[in-house]
Amino acid sequence: MTQPAIRTEHVTRDFGTIRAVNDLTMEVPAGIIFGFLGPNGAGKTTTIRLLLGLLEPTAGRAEVLGLDTCTEAQAIRARTGALLEHDGIYEHLSAADNLEFYARIWHLSERERQARIKTLLGEMGLWERRDEQAGKWSRGMKQKLALARAMLHRPPLLLLDEPTAGLDVPSANAVRDDLAALVASEGVTVFLTTHNMTEAERLCQQIAVIHHGRLVALGHPDALRARSGGTRIEISGRGFADSVLAQLRAQPQVASITTSNGHVVIDLHGDTDAAPLVSLLVSGGAQVEEVRRGKASLEDVFLTLVQEEQHA
Repeated sequence: MTQPAIRTEHVTRDFGTIRAVNDLTMEVPAGIIFGFLGPNGAGKTTTIRLLLGLLEPTAGRAEVLGLDTCTEAQAIRARTGALLEHDGIYEHLSAADNLEFYARIWHLSERERQARIKTLLGEMGLWERRDEQAGKWSRGMKQKLALARAMLHRPPLLLLDEPTAGLDVPSANAVRDDLAALVASEGVTVFLTTHNMTEAERLCQQIAVIHHGRLVALGHPDALRARSGGTRIEISGRGFADSVLAQLRAQPQVASITTSNGHVVIDLHGDTDAAPLVSLLVSGGAQVEEVRRGKASLEDVFLTLVQEEQHA
């Protein structure tokens, strides 16, 4: 059986009276992009610092790449790449000189340094601009350079703490594209914290949702969607009378209904047949122009899970 890249067992971390991480137990399989989702203040950054051995748990234990985070923290940090709240870029140096500096820290030979820097900057689309001063670059380009920095020593595990936070949409998309390409070419496991649902849906093969330090869900995005509401029906048209909508809401298969400007969205329990619901609308005088069937978005799932945790 393949060893997980990360394993936590009942990990708890307190800061005085504040419990930042609460009884966290999970496994992260090797070779995937694992999304660790939660709102600001949920405990995401604290978890990363625990995994890197920068903090010790108040209770519980964790292993990263088979190494104990309390007793083998230095070995963990030597075998992982990390991009946390600071990008680690020296703005007065060129892109190539930044990577040269870090490659020397990792004791790469001159031949390895040259080859690795060319490969990573090429994969990030930065090779032609390698001699430019990094401080003059956009934030998105600096973040690409920071990803290259984190991957210099070929770590089997990459820990990323909200790598697209604060970037505009084009820059964030570019960083996501480069990250996906990098993972594919390097075969690295990625532990990605984010509160961006689009990012998680696009990149991650497994997702954990954390709220107030507690793990509230763990699984494949499709499994989480199925758990949090099943099928969604979107109906466009006219004449959606309140009396008919009230009849729809009373149907046992209907979880919720929202309406806006000739648009009705019906969330169903499980994989339910929508035809009787559409017939009910039509028989009530509605003029249906279009019916679309799909699944709840990951953002909908996230909001549902957080609301369930708040009312638990």
